[in-house]
Amino acid sequence: MTGDHQTLALVLFSGFVAVTLGITTWVSRRRHGSAEEFYAGGRLFSPMENGFAIAGDYMSAASFLGVTGLIALFGYDGMLYVVGFLVAWLVVLFLVAELVRNCGRFTLADVVAARMSERPVRIAAGTSSVTVSVLYLVAQMVGAGSLVALLLGRTSGAAQVWAVIGVGALMVIYVSLGGMRATTWIQIVKAVLLLGGTIVLTVLVLVRFHGDFDRLLVTAAERSGHGEAFLAPGLKYGGDWTARLDFISLGLALVLGTAGLPHILSRFYTVPTARAARRSAVWSIGLIGGFYLMTIVLGFGAAAIVGPEAVRGSNAAGNTAVPLLALDLGGGASSTGGTVLFAVVAAVAFATILAVVAGITLASSASVAHDLYASLRRSRAKARSEVAVARIAAVGIGVVAIALGLLARDLNVAFLVGLAFAVAASANLPVLLYSLFWRGFTTRGAVWAVYGGLIPALGLVLLSPVVSGSPGALFPDVDFQYFPLQNPGIVSIPLGFVAGWLGTITSDEVADEAKYAETEVRSLTGAGAV
Repeated sequence: MTGDHQTLALVLFSGFVAVTLGITTWVSRRRHGSAEEFYAGGRLFSPMENGFAIAGDYMSAASFLGVTGLIALFGYDGMLYVVGFLVAWLVVLFLVAELVRNCGRFTLADVVAARMSERPVRIAAGTSSVTVSVLYLVAQMVGAGSLVALLLGRTSGAAQVWAVIGVGALMVIYVSLGGMRATTWIQIVKAVLLLGGTIVLTVLVLVRFHGDFDRLLVTAAERSGHGEAFLAPGLKYGGDWTARLDFISLGLALVLGTAGLPHILSRFYTVPTARAARRSAVWSIGLIGGFYLMTIVLGFGAAAIVGPEAVRGSNAAGNTAVPLLALDLGGGASSTGGTVLFAVVAAVAFATILAVVAGITLASSASVAHDLYASLRRSRAKARSEVAVARIAAVGIGVVAIALGLLARDLNVAFLVGLAFAVAASANLPVLLYSLFWRGFTTRGAVWAVYGGLIPALGLVLLSPVVSGSPGALFPDVDFQYFPLQNPGIVSIPLGFVAGWLGTITSDEVADEAKYAETEVRSLTGAGAV
């Protein structure tokens, strides 16, 4: 990239960082130090504000950079992520949002612990939530590294390392100083910027093809080198039975995983009532749906205008398709328009990463403090000490995410998020649904459901082509690949449900009918909700 690109984009980066740090500082001076303020922003956000914040939390680097890159490289098959991410919100809206808001206080474990033995359930759910959050964080770190490497004209080395470290440091500052209130406003600002930037790019792509979407698809297919196969299922997932199973596995993970994501569930605690939680979900579905429809245009636009070879040449996983598209739409690398548009898109993508990592870090540090720390003390910790532990945990989680982000920097960010969704659907969703809807569910069933999904999911990923035995693996020079699929969801999700059922029917514990009745009434009516 030219010096103009670097300078302008860095100025815009700095402007966004300055604004968000200003928000964080302002909030940190007003905070009261209570757990409710730190974890849930005092439950004072309106449905529209929370809807924008949820959209900001959900529309991650995986969506803006990774999904568009996959569509640019694989056409129809890349759109699976768009469909999965969007359909998943129907599960959240109808099964989770309102019930979780009524039953819990700050974390997923609150919902389960309402009718179980608290300590083992909190430890299991807290461990699972932190694991999912760290996997999701790694994807954002990889996106940050790819973006800054492109900006500085370097494909590897110090630029990528410092980008990942810088994002990690900023997310720790946002969370430890500002808590949920600052994180929410950062996500709202980011959602507005991202939607605005995406609308501009979509309009420019459609103008380039005179509003003829059919012509856009035909041109994309011609430039892809695959012809009509680019617009048909099977380019990425249709080669053999393994690829087809991978397709089904990924679809299951995407559709079911959102309802188990800790940073999404925690957003429903920031509104005052269950009705507000439901309206937040409706707002977010509208915003997210519009965004994903536009990513389809951007993905095929990158294939038609930039070309898959140029995208792959810049970043093998396709993570830089949107910035390259912006550069071309603005008039090319040597033009003022191209420089400005590239810089704006790069800054928006960077803002996306910062906002999402803040939300994930807050959710995972809340799980460490509110679930793990409080449980291991054998007595409920005071709120103030919990908040202090959460701030310390944010630092530790940041360090782990930075290290893993550097290790996985050559993988596609949407693919990495798919793994996080698979773990969330395997470990968190079974225990959540059983707790809300199964009268006879027991503590052993809850613990087995979490570990019965979590351990197989992680184990199968370690034994998959993602980690070893293939050219694009984390460790390409060694081979301990025994599981053929890249996404473990098709195996690990059913195992989570089966383990929860098996643990319950083999348990000597008699389910507390009174507690279930209380949970059911609270979840459906909101009576007694915090």
